[in-house]
Amino acid sequence: MDDEQRYQAAASKDARFDGVFFVAVSTTGIYCRPSCPAMTPKRENVRFYTTSAAAQLTGFRACKRCRPDASPGSPEWNIRTDLTARAMRLIADGIVDREGVAGLAKQLGYEQRQIRRLLTAELGAGPLALARAQRAQTARVLVETTKLPMGDIAFAAGFASIRQFNATMLEVFATPPTLLRERAAKSAGKGAAPVPPGVLRLRLPYRPPIDAGRLMRFLAARAVPGVEEATARSYSRTITLPNARGILHMRTVSSADWVECELELEDLRDVTAAVQRCRRLLDLDADPVAVSGYLGADEVLGPLARACPGRRSPGHVDGVELALRAVLGQQVSVAAARRLGARLVADYGKPLSRPHWTLTHCFPDAATIAAANPESLPMPRPRAVALVSLATALAAGEISLHPGADRDQVTARLLALPGVGPWTASYIRMRALSDPDAFLPMDSGIRNALARLGASTQAAERWRPWRAYAVHHLWATLEQLRAPQGATTS
Repeated sequence: MDDEQRYQAAASKDARFDGVFFVAVSTTGIYCRPSCPAMTPKRENVRFYTTSAAAQLTGFRACKRCRPDASPGSPEWNIRTDLTARAMRLIADGIVDREGVAGLAKQLGYEQRQIRRLLTAELGAGPLALARAQRAQTARVLVETTKLPMGDIAFAAGFASIRQFNATMLEVFATPPTLLRERAAKSAGKGAAPVPPGVLRLRLPYRPPIDAGRLMRFLAARAVPGVEEATARSYSRTITLPNARGILHMRTVSSADWVECELELEDLRDVTAAVQRCRRLLDLDADPVAVSGYLGADEVLGPLARACPGRRSPGHVDGVELALRAVLGQQVSVAAARRLGARLVADYGKPLSRPHWTLTHCFPDAATIAAANPESLPMPRPRAVALVSLATALAAGEISLHPGADRDQVTARLLALPGVGPWTASYIRMRALSDPDAFLPMDSGIRNALARLGASTQAAERWRPWRAYAVHHLWATLEQLRAPQGATTS
């Protein structure tokens, strides 16, 4: 988009572009969402920024009315595969707060100076400024949704000191943290359910529409007992995060453009990573109107896309776990893969110190599976060898499934492992790496669905760059014909 197109989107209050770019007004010193309900400013007084960090660096503060810090993320970073997009996915996961710019550069395989130069040239802000903007957003969530002392919030959000925390909050939001908390308490609905001690409750915004029912059914059909539980409207699971473990609960809300999320974390420094992984799991940064509009014009897939414009492509909260489970699911049904996952969790999973209802374990990590004897695993030996080989490569760092991983490079390394074929590599690429263009041409479900539509896998070339969404449209046609437990994964 050029600036004139951005101005037209802002003038029409188009919420689809919230988070894609930010509108800054020179006469007020404020930056907003494109859908901000305030009166549209004159064109000569408007500037546009790709990130909130760039707007903040130029001296603009966040609008108190439209809350641009609470916008959905930009879908651009999942679509693109270049260095900038990979860096943005890693920064969103909190790597700069955990490991600094040096950690970001190490994961990307580039020099720090080159990354700073590239991000500043394209986005108007370097990695530190981008991380600072995200830090402020995390801090605001904690200020407004918890009763934690401000000092604890400062360090949990990633600030180096309380002084830095106070200065940043005042600069970005033009309001001290204590006043933000007071206003949030006053605006909270009296009928709202109380938040249990130790729980963070927040909202995960998205661009409507969303097919929440099918999304939850997809997760429920694959939920591993002990690690996950799901209903028609909610999903809960244990999660291993960079600093500690936790439990997440997500619930869809009717007639709302957000998902309610509750986090129980052993270490509050994991808030940023937990939120981003929840968003990737439910594909909340997607632009469903763009996807369905493109696929809806296709002669084969068009009727499916038009009938369900809110289709999502679920990701995962842990790339390593998803990869191991993909190998478990080779050549078996979804129900059989669940049973294998449950046995693996019972034998090798890490029990929670405080189980929560049916959530009792975290999925075993790669190092634990790598140390296992293939003969002792509850599956055919070739698959057990493939599972241990993959776990060994993951534990040694030969294959990295972090958000900023090079998707083509990961695919090539996966295919070089024994027992890992194109289906498994593509499934990992689609869900662990959130690739919107991943496709599984050898999947029997896709072939069956296409045969029912009178087409072949050659039609998929027309669906780029949204082939992962096409996969879910095709799978959904089979799910309507049978119970989810009977659907096959390969």
